Amino acid sequence: MKSALVTGANRGIGLEFCRQLAARDDEVFAVCRSSSPELDALGVTVYDGIDVTDPEAVAKLALELDCIDLDMLVMNAGIYERAGFEDLGEGAFDAARKMFEVNAIAPLRLVHALVDCLYEGSRVALVTSLMGSMADNGSGGSYGYRMSKAALNAAGVSLAHDLAPRDIAVGLLHPGMVATDMTGGRGISTEESVTGLLARIAELTMERSGSFYHQDGRELPW
Repeated sequence: MKSALVTGANRGIGLEFCRQLAARDDEVFAVCRSSSPELDALGVTVYDGIDVTDPEAVAKLALELDCIDLDMLVMNAGIYERAGFEDLGEGAFDAARKMFEVNAIAPLRLVHALVDCLYEGSRVALVTSLMGSMADNGSGGSYGYRMSKAALNAAGVSLAHDLAPRDIAVGLLHPGMVATDMTGGRGISTEESVTGLLARIAELTMERSGSFYHQDGRELPW
């Protein structure tokens, strides 16, 4: 039996990760701020009340896990608020700070807090976005989100270097445009996205550690 911890587990992509992992009989630790009936119905271990931006909550989670061996960390929790150039103002800048906290700093904080749960051969999956790619940015806008995901990509590459001596691989994974509340229901299904993401995690080797991949298998530009 494999074991996996998933953040942002109560809905959307995180919930689908938990569903597919549980269906293959993995032991799943689902982390979220508040659970959902759909998550509770899966019969996985739920840690709710965890705000990933709160150092005390993250420390509590690490203490409760008590260095249990984890084969996989899926850092999925994220938020998106649209802000074009014309929207920039203190409200948009405050939202950008929050996106940095949730999308970039929180995954790094969690990996650091839970690193003793990882071992040789464990994998860390950072659910990022193609919107964090500077080479792919052909439309502008979405300032806070783009910057936060670019920061997460930078953190992921550094983690890949720093965790290499432990033989822990790090993947930066774009889920595609997925039909969730975040996208207004537009895009591919969560099932299709997570099926692809799990395939990419399965392919993650030390040679690929620190690389940026689409859920469909394409390597993406920075």
